[in-house]
Amino acid sequence: MRWRGERQSTNIEDRRGLTGSKIAVGGGLGTVIVIIIALLFGADPQQLLEQVPSDRSAEVQSSRPRSREEEDLKQFVSVVLGKSEDVWNQIFTENGRQYREPTLVLFTDQVQSACGMAGAAVGPFYCPGDEKVYIDLAFYEALLQRFDAPGDFAQAYVIAHEVGHHVQNLLGVSDRVHAMQQRVTEMEANQLSVRLELQADFFAGMFARYVQNQGLLDAGDVEEALRAASAVGDDRIQRRTTGRVVPDSFTHGTSEQRLRWFRKGYETGDMRQGDTFGTQNL
Repeated sequence: MRWRGERQSTNIEDRRGLTGSKIAVGGGLGTVIVIIIALLFGADPQQLLEQVPSDRSAEVQSSRPRSREEEDLKQFVSVVLGKSEDVWNQIFTENGRQYREPTLVLFTDQVQSACGMAGAAVGPFYCPGDEKVYIDLAFYEALLQRFDAPGDFAQAYVIAHEVGHHVQNLLGVSDRVHAMQQRVTEMEANQLSVRLELQADFFAGMFARYVQNQGLLDAGDVEEALRAASAVGDDRIQRRTTGRVVPDSFTHGTSEQRLRWFRKGYETGDMRQGDTFGTQNL
């Protein structure tokens, strides 16, 4: 992705190096890996984090120096967020709505959000309570090493997917889904979660189309995003971690579904085509 020299978003909250006296989510490297795999890309932080005691202790500044690579990555995600602001401001305006831009919070190790205290192990997440996307940039190393999803546009997909959850929040989709989940069985609630995640993938695909139309994508960039979407399918993750696949427990969709809905958003660029709740064919 040709991002250097492009506008960087000002909606960046840099909390890197700020840590409290306790870490609410942890338990060693093995636990971290399992939690990342389980919660990757858009798990409902309110449901996940309410199970963790909130730690509101004072934050202290770490003196760890930041590398050039870290600062470069900060600039990159700032540009990606800026591009997402451009596309969604445009789409909302065309549909007679006003888009509220989310804030992207960069953190190290743990962070306090309106959804509770979260450790880096939960991976990137969106909190509807404060309309912020949270990410520890060290996650991108896991994306490469654990999920074999290299490339800067795979990294852009992560941000675009979480911003997709923000779009759902603004449209009222998230509230409707969460209300429905309170009235159905666990299996049915999981199916609703899958549809929510696949729509966020569709919105990420729309973002990719916008960036492509600006002439900012290099050959292979879309394939990087598709590879990342496929890498975090429930079936692929379960097969890797447990050796078996349990469809009733899916919360994010299969690799094929995630790839297909991202591609559909990319190819159509039409929000009307992203109704994952009104179709039987996921």
